[in-house]
Amino acid sequence: MSVLETRGCSIRFGGVQAARDVSIQVGEWEIVGIIGPNGAGKTTTFNIITGFYKPNEGTVWFRGVDVTQMAVEDRTALGMGRTFQNVGLVKGSTVRENLKTAQHLRADYATVAGMLGAPRVFRTEREMAERADILLDILELGDLADTRVAGLPYGVLKRVEVATVLATDPDVLLLDEPSSGMGPEEAHRLGDTLLDLRREFGLSIAMIEHHVPLVVRVCDYVYCLNFGELLAEGKPEEVRNHPEVVRAYLGEDPDELGAA
Repeated sequence: MSVLETRGCSIRFGGVQAARDVSIQVGEWEIVGIIGPNGAGKTTTFNIITGFYKPNEGTVWFRGVDVTQMAVEDRTALGMGRTFQNVGLVKGSTVRENLKTAQHLRADYATVAGMLGAPRVFRTEREMAERADILLDILELGDLADTRVAGLPYGVLKRVEVATVLATDPDVLLLDEPSSGMGPEEAHRLGDTLLDLRREFGLSIAMIEHHVPLVVRVCDYVYCLNFGELLAEGKPEEVRNHPEVVRAYLGEDPDELGAA
C-alpha cells in the first residue's frame, strides 16, 4: 500500500487548468522525484497534497485514509512534513529556535502550564533543544545553532528548513526544490543526506527538483509534469531519456538534459 497517493487530482484557477488528472504514489521508504519545466504544475500538486489547495476533482490519500478535505495542520499532525520553494522559516529567530518551534505541535503540556513554568515544561523544552541539536548535527548545521536565520545563505537556509521539517517527526517528507541555491558539490552532499535520512528515520520522500542529476542519483521513481498533466513516469533514467520529457525541457538531445 502507498504511504501517500493522489488519485486523478485536477484543479482550475479561473480559466487556467493548473493540474489535470494527476495521479502519483509514494511507497514506504521510497524517494520519488517530481520534475518538469517551470509552470508544469509541480508546486500546485504539492499544495493539493498538503491541503493548501482543495482539488476540484480527485482525492488525496495518506496511509489508506482520504485526507482530501483535511486541514493543513491536521495533515501535518498525521505525518506530512513539507518545505517550500520560498523558505518558510522565522527569520528573526535562531536556527535552534526554529527547530524548537516546529516541535511545539507535539508538545505535551498545556498553555497554562507553559505560562506558569511548570517542571514538565522545562523538561519538555530541554528535550526539544536536545532533539534540535541532534538534527542540526545530522544536517551538518551544528555550528549555526545559535545563529539568527536572517542573513544566512540561501543554500544553507534550505538545509535549515529540511531540519526544521524533520523536527515535526514526519512519516513523509515533501521537499520543494531542496537543492535550490546550491552548487553542484553541495547538491551532491544533499543527495547523500537524503539517502541517510531515509535510512536513519525510515522516511518516505517526495521531492520537486530541477537538478536532474540529483533526481537520477537518489530517486527510486520519477514523475514528469508538463502543463499540469503527467507527461511520463518510471525509473529515473527512463524518464530522463523519454523523448517527450527531453522536448519539454530542451527540445534537443537527451544527453544535454543530464548535463542541465
